[in-house]
Amino acid sequence: MNSLVLYLATVLIWGSTWIGIKYQLGDVSPLVSIAHRFMLAALLIFAYLLLRRQLARVSPTHHVFIALQGLCLFCTNYVFIYTATEQLTSGLVAVVFSTMVIMNMVNAAIFLGVPMSPMVALGGAVGLVGMAGVFLPELRALDLSDANFRALLMCLAGTLSASLGNIVAARNHRFGLGVLTCNAWGLLYGALTLYLAALLLGHRITLSVEPAYLLSLLYLSVFGSVLAFWAYVTLIGKIGADRASYTSLLFPIVALAISTLLEGYSWTWVAAGGMCLVLVGNALVMRKGKA
Repeated sequence: MNSLVLYLATVLIWGSTWIGIKYQLGDVSPLVSIAHRFMLAALLIFAYLLLRRQLARVSPTHHVFIALQGLCLFCTNYVFIYTATEQLTSGLVAVVFSTMVIMNMVNAAIFLGVPMSPMVALGGAVGLVGMAGVFLPELRALDLSDANFRALLMCLAGTLSASLGNIVAARNHRFGLGVLTCNAWGLLYGALTLYLAALLLGHRITLSVEPAYLLSLLYLSVFGSVLAFWAYVTLIGKIGADRASYTSLLFPIVALAISTLLEGYSWTWVAAGGMCLVLVGNALVMRKGKA
């Protein structure tokens, strides 16, 4: 499939998932809600693969790396990011998470031997400056109290976890492992780990029957997990983890655009200029990685 379609699908879907996440907050523990989301996504992919008779056998060695991909992409990064969001604004979290563009370049060079592209590095730097401009009010309001500092460290840990998950996904692709097979097992491993963590932390394993909760859970599972992660992991195999990770700078922009329409978000000149820089950075990153 054309890489541009995969790229746009990833950005647009993850840029809209914040709507569903809003309806997940309430009586059910966020940790449990994430586990429900990934378990449902895993079951849907397994059902699809079994019906199509495409569920491939995987060796124990590869299962170890698939489990590692699942823990990094579908477990620890969400736990760290959600925990940080309880203390920091979503804008600050978005800025910190966007540093995955740089982390992926460094980690790909260290673990996969992929040389860092000067053009991708330049585009990533321009995009990060743009993100800082978009969320400048949140950056100005930040005070480095102990709680905020710990939350920033948690956010960085979540971003690093996601980056390492990207690298493991790229490794699995190199060995010819199917994206859906890896995602199905990875989602299952991640969900089971989240359920176990919830039990150890004393969280009740419950499921809200409110229509808004169930519909948002379905949206996050089918679109936010099954389709978006399939598109993203496929994209990693096609254009590399460094270029694919630039989506982390674009989906907050999509989220703000939706917020402008639904919640009356007001753009400033600095934010608009920052958005332009993010787009310029995207053009630089993709310049040598056209579909």
